[in-house]
Amino acid sequence: MKHLHFDSVGGASGDLILATLLDLGVNRADLQQQLENLKIGPFEIEASPARDRGLHGTRVRVKVAAEIIEHEGRVTQEMPDEHRASRALKEIQTLVLGSPLATPVKAASLAVFQRLAEAEAKVHGIPPDKVHFHEVGAVDAIIDIVGACLALEQLEVASVSVGPLPLGHGTIECAHGVLPVPAPATIELLKGLVVMPVDESFELVTPTGAALLATWKTQATFPAGGRILKVGYGIGHWTLNTRPNVLRATLMEADAASPAADSCLVLECNLDDLAPELVGALLNRLLRDGALDVFVTPVQMKKERPGILLTVLCQPEKRLGLLDAIFRESTTFGVREHAVQRTVLERRHENVKTPFGEVRVKIGRWRGADVTVAPEYEDCRRAAEKAGVSVRAVYEAAVRSSPAL
Repeated sequence: MKHLHFDSVGGASGDLILATLLDLGVNRADLQQQLENLKIGPFEIEASPARDRGLHGTRVRVKVAAEIIEHEGRVTQEMPDEHRASRALKEIQTLVLGSPLATPVKAASLAVFQRLAEAEAKVHGIPPDKVHFHEVGAVDAIIDIVGACLALEQLEVASVSVGPLPLGHGTIECAHGVLPVPAPATIELLKGLVVMPVDESFELVTPTGAALLATWKTQATFPAGGRILKVGYGIGHWTLNTRPNVLRATLMEADAASPAADSCLVLECNLDDLAPELVGALLNRLLRDGALDVFVTPVQMKKERPGILLTVLCQPEKRLGLLDAIFRESTTFGVREHAVQRTVLERRHENVKTPFGEVRVKIGRWRGADVTVAPEYEDCRRAAEKAGVSVRAVYEAAVRSSPAL
């Protein structure tokens, strides 16, 4: 299967994403022909070679009604009102559903617009169906979104991962007036994605770009053992101060049987003055707050004091909440952090019948074959109490009854 990984240096917008996919080899003329079925008026996708700080790639513009309109609502010349008018979500849904585009392209496009509508609705305190898109309702932005979803389908991409996204600062002027950068809707859309601040007074990540990447993302990082097929570079329209305005996409071929891999953080600290019952409370809270795993290890600390090493494994987006729990529930004055990559088995759950009742088991799969079975402890405990036997007896019976091994 094919996997697409995005690395952003200059940000992410609708035109940057579309340019990157065209640079990967998507046929511009074919894309143009299929998008004309949207019946939103005359337009032309212009893709041209471009260079920024030594990096070569593709830059995209959309020509509408003989006027060149820069993307994300920025205008180089006065454009006709019909191309600038706002559109409600229902109008855009009607446009997309009424086209002869492939069903997966329609579904992906509408998912992006739905995510945009929900973000705008939350910011403005209104229902999503009452949202009227302004910049995003323009013809060029619709072409960016639907065109990007169509290009992704043509590349036969099965999974997507997104690296850290750079966020600029300052303000931007839009239909709602002057807003901070990143825009409020962009911040909503970026929840769950990894970001980093950079010293650029530009809107590096736009709502359209954030919505596309947030909707597409299916994995935290690219699969281990993937083979690189192609690399595409999208070049933006603005000259940044400290970095190239570039978005890179790496197309990879991954074995369908390969295990999933993702990037995690390890948080750890030494504790030698926390009551044992409070350690238990801390571990329970960390698990409730989203830690992937929590454990303690006995250690010998300074001045011959016995202590414990607290280790927490988590997704990067859970970091702040878990740090808050550690500092509030323990006596530590500092937490060490480092990034790790873990490889996890593909897994599924099945119910198996044993002489003591039904037990749910977790089955792990490696390279296309089932390799491990783990009965759920609580199911085994309940069955053992009811049957008056040991938990071990139920556990072993569940393993024997599993069809996986």
